[in-house]
Amino acid sequence: MKRIHQTSLILPDSSRRRFVQGLAAGGVLLGASSWMNPVEARERATTRLGTPPLLTGTEFDLTIAETPVNFTGKPRLATTINGSLPGPTLRFREGDTVTIRVSNRLAVDTSIHWHGIILPYQMDGVPGISFPGIRPGETFTYRFKVTQSGTYWYHSHSGMQEQMGMYGAIIVDPARAGTIRADRDYVVQLSDWSDENPHRVLAKLKVQSDYYNFNQPTAVDFFRDVANQGWSAALAKRRMWNQMRMSPTDLADVSAQTYTYLINGTTPAGNWTGLFRPGEKVRLRFINSGAMTFFDIRIPGLKMTVVQADGQNVEPVTVDEIRMGVAETYDVIVTPKDEAYTIFAQSMDRTGYVRGTLAPRAGMSAPVPAVDKPVPLTMGDMMGAMNHGDVHGRTSAAGGRTPGAAAHGSPGAVDHSAHAGHRMPAASAPPRVRHARTEYGASVDMRVDAPRVNLDDPGIGLRNNGRRVLTYADLRTVGGAMDARGPGREIELHLTGNMERYTWSMDGLEFSQSTPVHFRHHERLRVILHNDTMMTHPMHLHGLWSELESPDGKFQVRKHTINVQPAQRVSFLVTADALGRWAWHCHLLLHMDAGMFREVVVA
Repeated sequence: MKRIHQTSLILPDSSRRRFVQGLAAGGVLLGASSWMNPVEARERATTRLGTPPLLTGTEFDLTIAETPVNFTGKPRLATTINGSLPGPTLRFREGDTVTIRVSNRLAVDTSIHWHGIILPYQMDGVPGISFPGIRPGETFTYRFKVTQSGTYWYHSHSGMQEQMGMYGAIIVDPARAGTIRADRDYVVQLSDWSDENPHRVLAKLKVQSDYYNFNQPTAVDFFRDVANQGWSAALAKRRMWNQMRMSPTDLADVSAQTYTYLINGTTPAGNWTGLFRPGEKVRLRFINSGAMTFFDIRIPGLKMTVVQADGQNVEPVTVDEIRMGVAETYDVIVTPKDEAYTIFAQSMDRTGYVRGTLAPRAGMSAPVPAVDKPVPLTMGDMMGAMNHGDVHGRTSAAGGRTPGAAAHGSPGAVDHSAHAGHRMPAASAPPRVRHARTEYGASVDMRVDAPRVNLDDPGIGLRNNGRRVLTYADLRTVGGAMDARGPGREIELHLTGNMERYTWSMDGLEFSQSTPVHFRHHERLRVILHNDTMMTHPMHLHGLWSELESPDGKFQVRKHTINVQPAQRVSFLVTADALGRWAWHCHLLLHMDAGMFREVVVA
């Protein structure tokens, strides 16, 4: 194989546009470097850009190693699986027992977590919780029975290897013929890549939390507010944000100032393409494998019919756009005509995008839409509903646009860390907000006293945009809830943080300060998450399904990851049928690393 010399890959004075869009040929470098051993060279030789290798069967061998990549004109080392980024797509069959041998050729420990797969906790792949991790030079064997079907994914749960390329897709075929019919089937795995070391990214945010936010309010914005609202209102608005030491444009911690967004390991300039015949039904399995990026996905000129959410069949709903939180998966069916279509996924903060193409013939492309203008957060996004009589989302899909009250001090809150002992027959009862004593300290800069509970809000930047946007209120899992029992008790936790210090926590306690949350084996309980921050948090409970409730306490949708918007309160039911120790955390990688993490013990 011809060696690719580094000097031929460096582009002088790479612009931000080049960084955001990437190289047309960017990706895993095909070429065996002199430092590679023969096995690594063979793995590299079989790598295909834009289409990860597909592995099927019941036995798999995965090798974790560093592989050179070049997405922006600057060669870097990625953490890859079998020399591929993304890693190989693993295809299981429901009912089979699979054996996966993972070998570590890194200089540090590693692991693989099988996201959304229900399995024994010892196989869950979270170092320090379910197993010690995989040391350098060692091989760990995962073995578990596959008890579900659908679209899932896998990723490292060690350090920040997930940000460095260590992730891949999982497809589980149903034991019997499924109800979802398609002529073509594509995985569309979204992710974010940075040439910066992720530890360096976190260090910058610790020093300045808005380091990557170049969309700050300006004098022009102020005078526009003056023209629209008058001097008094404009000054009051600016004064309020300044007092809170927060920015209404702080929609994402990490932006396209450092990220290049990818589809199946391909940059926007590389233009990943999926081919079809006109009139075919095409299944697109969207997976958000980003470390920190919410993607808003649409295919201009083509409706998407959502048929699965987080691997679970849902009643079909047709939409124009989907917001995908980190770690979520959505399967959609599209029926394209004899023309090309752009798969367009823009970041929530509107600093960048990734695109791919659906086309009847190779080499075709379609116009790429302009990135939408960013929409600043409102005080309603920060503070929730106006009063306790209005917290059930009756403010319409704009969700919480009426101002409310956010507490920034007063002691004497009720500690709800032991709420577990009483019944709550319906989630629709007006919530009495109780902040734990631990929320009053330097680690928490905001507390919401009037949360909104509506699920029909598409979120900031998607409201009233003229497109039909998917919301959680649209999703209904086929077959209903897994467990007909009502909850015997409830547990409430608040998602907390301090943006200036860049600390993240639950009930004001970072993971190192917390104690495990205990579920009793076989119990049915309600979990309430109350977001006291200005960020949306994709919360992932390992090992157990989260069955989201509507505001009136009815079963809505079964998920493994639930987005909790700013100033929002959500509730879901859990059946604690899996013994062991489980992780529960925000799936924004840096938020998890900075403390928004708890251990759940089922015993």
